Amino acid sequence: MSGPTSWNRIVQVDHLPEPVPHMQFALGDHETVGGTSAGKALGLAALGRPVELFTVIGSDPDGDRLRAILAGVAGLELDLVDGVRTERHLNLMTEAGERVSIYLSTPDDRPSPADRRLEAAMTDAAVIVLDLSERSRRLIPTARAAGRPIWTDLHDYDGTSEYHQPFLDAADVVFMNADRIGEPMPFLRRVVGNGARLAVCTLGADGAIAVSSDGATVVEHRVDAVPVDVIDANGAGDAFMSGVLHAMLDGADVDAALEAGARHAASVLVTRHLHPSLDAILG
Repeated sequence: MSGPTSWNRIVQVDHLPEPVPHMQFALGDHETVGGTSAGKALGLAALGRPVELFTVIGSDPDGDRLRAILAGVAGLELDLVDGVRTERHLNLMTEAGERVSIYLSTPDDRPSPADRRLEAAMTDAAVIVLDLSERSRRLIPTARAAGRPIWTDLHDYDGTSEYHQPFLDAADVVFMNADRIGEPMPFLRRVVGNGARLAVCTLGADGAIAVSSDGATVVEHRVDAVPVDVIDANGAGDAFMSGVLHAMLDGADVDAALEAGARHAASVLVTRHLHPSLDAILG
């Protein structure tokens, strides 16, 4: 798995701020592990699926915290590049899961000799997960040459972004959310028509929809969200994808895998962190 890990400050608000000068009171705040690849890796490890996470973390106090936390997770093997600065976010979150992410710092993600370790790991991986990052993007040709299944998460892709296109072109399985795509089903059908075998769009409290193809038949799927009292929506999409991936590696069909993803996402909605496994560490 290749992609971002970050250190985040989460600020709960009753509504996202309007773009005008004003004062607003927070409902609460905390610091925690962030990053879409960290979320997926934590989810897979908690499900008992060994995972190797290739990520960039800085040589600073927040990076030290991240390394110490992730290094202690059973089943999660870390391969780190020193990015000088650790990626840090300030996330404004509402109870409905609406989010504004402010990037406070980003790591140095230029090519490095460590890229060769990731290239070598691709050759016998059960699945290569390429999350949005410069490192993942530049190694897409190597991933395709490895001949292993490629999964990617486009997040709030709008259907036109040039940055996302190489990930979309390379992936066998595509995940995304519906924040900016408009009506997702035609897009999912187009993704599968262009060669992916599965395309999934999460819909928050409305569950998720998907389109799959076995090369001859195209099938639409839907799964309901598992009802829970939501504490924090951060990481739910990552947990959903890791639950689907784990189930499909165990041989589940698409419908059963989507149900497994929904259950795993629900387990993350009831914690302030990317995964409940962090509760004992971060409180």
